[in-house]
Amino acid sequence: MSLDARTRESPPVRGIDDLAGWFRARERPADAWKVGLEHEVVLVRTGTHDPVPWEGERGIAALLRGFERFGFEPFLEEGRIIAAQREGLTISIEPGGQLELSGRPFSDVHAASQELAEHLERCRSLGAELGLSWIATGYRPWGTARTNPWMPKDRYRIMRPFLAAHGRLAEDMMAMTGSAQASFDFAGPIDLSEKLRTALAVQPAVVALYANSPIVNGRESGWKSFRTSVWAETDPARCGLLPFAFTKEFDADPYRAYAGWAMDVPMIFVRRRGGYLDPAGRSFRRFLAEGIDGERPTLGDWEDHLTTLFPEVRVKGVVEVRGADGCDLAHARALLALWKGVLYDREARARAWDAVARFTVEERRTLGETAGREALAGKAPDGRTLREIAAEVVAAAREGLRRQSCCGEGGEDECKFLEPLHARVASGRSPADEALEAFRKGGADALLERLRIA
Repeated sequence: MSLDARTRESPPVRGIDDLAGWFRARERPADAWKVGLEHEVVLVRTGTHDPVPWEGERGIAALLRGFERFGFEPFLEEGRIIAAQREGLTISIEPGGQLELSGRPFSDVHAASQELAEHLERCRSLGAELGLSWIATGYRPWGTARTNPWMPKDRYRIMRPFLAAHGRLAEDMMAMTGSAQASFDFAGPIDLSEKLRTALAVQPAVVALYANSPIVNGRESGWKSFRTSVWAETDPARCGLLPFAFTKEFDADPYRAYAGWAMDVPMIFVRRRGGYLDPAGRSFRRFLAEGIDGERPTLGDWEDHLTTLFPEVRVKGVVEVRGADGCDLAHARALLALWKGVLYDREARARAWDAVARFTVEERRTLGETAGREALAGKAPDGRTLREIAAEVVAAAREGLRRQSCCGEGGEDECKFLEPLHARVASGRSPADEALEAFRKGGADALLERLRIA
């Protein structure tokens, strides 16, 4: 979620050391680590499979205005409402009208889970009034990127033609996909390198557990997570696996290595004086060397650039894991618990890494595609199923959460949130299997009811 607030004064960038230093300045000691959740849902007109436009009495603008009764303030861009905010909580729109909750950072999953539950309850209330329904899916099952309404947000007006020129399914990524993303802090370069590499390596298991987008334009797509296919055809310069994270050189200076990769990705825009400059295909490295229309890069430009990079695991001021299809409340809090258990406990991190440590970069890419196509039934290069690998990752997370011992008001630790994933591993069924079953038995209406969460 990026709202492109008014440009503010920002220090100039003199070289890659400044960019590496930007990451260093965001280190947090372990006792200050928090978890963050971004949860996206797809909206339809209740009783139909139709998307919802921005305008109109029952449109998305009216929906965002509706959150004012709960204490949210509108965020306007050129007089148009594009988000609602309250005390660090943001509800915003993705290009195709997907609604995203950007939660506040909390020290445990209990609090983050409660925040999402309260948000979904507000959505139910507003949806009942406006005739809107929320569905959890990785890809809108009906329509296409060209038939779906696009939101009137300046950033999307700039990004759409750029990305469409660099990936066959880039417009689908923007307008049709939905996900759940989780964010985690890092203490220093070694901690970051371990978290990034492990998260990238176990991502196929998460894709398989959360696969939830098998229907495309009203038909079976042949993928359990069609969203995975979409990302594979969206600008390879800024998406994908990050092979450098699996090299010894990465461990030597992770901040500089990540900054070096990001510097070579073509920029989409530079914000100046309330508008956007066209970088004309320049990378951030060229921007630093040559400038653009007399402008020199600032750390604010660097922050903007980082938000337009979409690898499977992204580093900004936090480590952001991005592999899960859109999901319901139970699976969203399970996602936070899974990653917190693995990433915030070094023993659990080592166990999860060991489950997938032996694969080559190319084998990891293949495994990611297999997870998207076959989910938990897919097989790794060593013959194990993704179900078996996922079981090991979930077990590692459970151990990590037990050692962290973060208990809620009822005295239960965060392990309880993993129950949906234990059930997935036990059954070998992803959400996509249940969605396909509903679709085959009852068609589009049954699928809609299966995916509906508010």
